[in-house]
Amino acid sequence: MSASMKECLQLQLLEMEMLFSMFPNQGEVKLEDVNALTNIKRYLDGIREALPPKIEFVITLQIEEPKVKIDLQVTMPHSYPYVALQMFARSPELDRQQQLLLNKGLTSYIGTFDPGELCVCAAIQWLQDNSASYFLNRKLVDEPSTQAKPVKNTFLRMWIYSHHIYQQDLRKKILEVGKRLDVTGFCMTGKPGIICVEGFKEHCEEFWHTIRYPNWKHISCKHAESMETEGDGQDLRLFHSFEELLLEAHGDYGLRNDYHMNLGQFLEFLKKHKSEHVFQILFGIESKSSDS
Repeated sequence: MSASMKECLQLQLLEMEMLFSMFPNQGEVKLEDVNALTNIKRYLDGIREALPPKIEFVITLQIEEPKVKIDLQVTMPHSYPYVALQMFARSPELDRQQQLLLNKGLTSYIGTFDPGELCVCAAIQWLQDNSASYFLNRKLVDEPSTQAKPVKNTFLRMWIYSHHIYQQDLRKKILEVGKRLDVTGFCMTGKPGIICVEGFKEHCEEFWHTIRYPNWKHISCKHAESMETEGDGQDLRLFHSFEELLLEAHGDYGLRNDYHMNLGQFLEFLKKHKSEHVFQILFGIESKSSDS
């Protein structure tokens, strides 16, 4: 274990202690993995050899004026605070555009910190001091105005290829992240593994970053489709939810590491969702129509 990694994890535990002292009530700080801190302590003590999963949690902030709640989702990379923190603020009282502006402001503020500086507590203070203006802006936007202009958003669809997707914990993480970020698409498990994720650009990029980290090596984004929209993007979606796609393996042996998934079935699935063109991009094989 390198000294730098040990130092980073020790600083993360120190910051978590500060956060629990600032938010002592149950439910204010919600760890994605309740054993995360224990596993890091065991790693630092030499009891655990494998690098523990990164710390992920959500802090619920009560904003006094206006009376609203903000959920701050935080992911600490193993090398934080020497690499950038992953952070996203959400509130049901904000529309997509105002939420995006709030997070841009938060990211800009966090970017002023030097490597090695802890910044979660500072981010919380920034939200408490500055978030009110974003809720006020939403109120002004909601009021009728003859000069109001439609807000343009970027709708993105990413086609992701992996050598295989088998592990139950990885499959569970992919589904949880997809549903949490309000994206649609699918995850085809087996060999090869294919993921399609579609939604607003910032949500898709957050999904892509989250599932890859920390060490998914055999994965790549083979193709991305980007479109501008002034609405909520629902008319651009090819899928209605984010689900796991299970197809038969050759030989009907089920999910086994030495059997490929039935790509013929996958092609039919793509055709049903108006995505047949992606087949050649993913596999380098020209699709053949069943009618020919």
